[in-house]
Amino acid sequence: MKRIAPRGRLMAVAGVASAAAFVLAACGGGSSSTESSAAPAESSAAASSEAAPSESAAECAELTPASLQLQWFAQAQFAGYYAAKDLGFYEEQCIDVTILEGGVDIVPQTVLAQGGSDFAISWVPKALSSREQGAGIVDVAQVFQRSGTLQVAWADSGITSPEDFKGKKIGNWGFGNEYEIFAALAKAGLKPSDVELVQQQFDMLALLNREIDAAEAMTYNEYAQLLEAVNPDTGELYKPEDFTVINYSDYGVGMLQDAIWASEERLADPAYQDLTQRFVTASLKGWIYCRDNAQECADIVTANGSQLGASHQLWMMNEVNKLIWPSPAGIGVMDAAAWQQTVDISLNTPNLDGLTVITAEPPATAYTTQYAEAANAALTAEGLNTTGDDFTPITVELKEGGA
Repeated sequence: MKRIAPRGRLMAVAGVASAAAFVLAACGGGSSSTESSAAPAESSAAASSEAAPSESAAECAELTPASLQLQWFAQAQFAGYYAAKDLGFYEEQCIDVTILEGGVDIVPQTVLAQGGSDFAISWVPKALSSREQGAGIVDVAQVFQRSGTLQVAWADSGITSPEDFKGKKIGNWGFGNEYEIFAALAKAGLKPSDVELVQQQFDMLALLNREIDAAEAMTYNEYAQLLEAVNPDTGELYKPEDFTVINYSDYGVGMLQDAIWASEERLADPAYQDLTQRFVTASLKGWIYCRDNAQECADIVTANGSQLGASHQLWMMNEVNKLIWPSPAGIGVMDAAAWQQTVDISLNTPNLDGLTVITAEPPATAYTTQYAEAANAALTAEGLNTTGDDFTPITVELKEGGA
């Protein structure tokens, strides 16, 4: 793997200029984007071979301010964006990025739709729900290629698959995080009323105290909390064999999660199209860097205020990398089959109240691959591996409490 050297301000390359030219040519989306983007990409490449980089890409007299709204507080889930900021990847694209932390009461896609940020990170089903309710937003880079949601039970619980959920206390966070559970129940031939759904805090205490039979967890966060906890019977940390883990991606009901969203209305403006291209290119470069430098990126997030312990932070970085890499079509490029699976679950899986995430198929313009494809072309021209086909996770040793 090629290690990306941090680069300073005013050093954007000609490849990004051609990528920006490509974006200005069209703003397509959905399943038709591959066909619609072929000709503009060829003409852009030809133009870039004849002309010098644009003034914005080559000289950048001043940085364009832009803001990114996260879903949660600073942590390695968002390491690629913090790395892009700290290592100067946004500055080399002539952007001064402000990263806005999230929280329980912050809905990133709503902040974006209401003009409170220029870009936002959100799970796809949550964003599609907001879009159906009037939020004009577009998925411009699907960073996470697979779901990281688990349901974790004690090994002695008798729960080995969603079929075993019947009559059990099943923890979930709500707030739109529960639909993979409902989809798994439906696939198992169960109804939501066949289980006792329990509102779970964003930790694993209810499972550790055996107040619930199975807890919702993310591979990169809550599952690690279990393995950082001390088993009172042994005085040692719990081990993976103490638990049964159901991975919703493996069960066939995974839904797409973290993606970069942009304003649909503003994408009609060539200046915002150009900003979006530069932002996506720098952000994806940050994620490539974190793939190859997990420890450094974990440290970057810690330096930006994360309260997580060092081993937990590194675990998160490693697990998030597994959700991104490999990206066979290139980092940030939408997998149409994964999109359709997410849409189908969102359309057809009712919750306890009989409601679904969305009521109608989203239009093809709900996502576009052109910005990620152009970013991949530019980053490949820099000599970077944008697919992560040779990605190998590191081994992380968790410490008590994630220290």
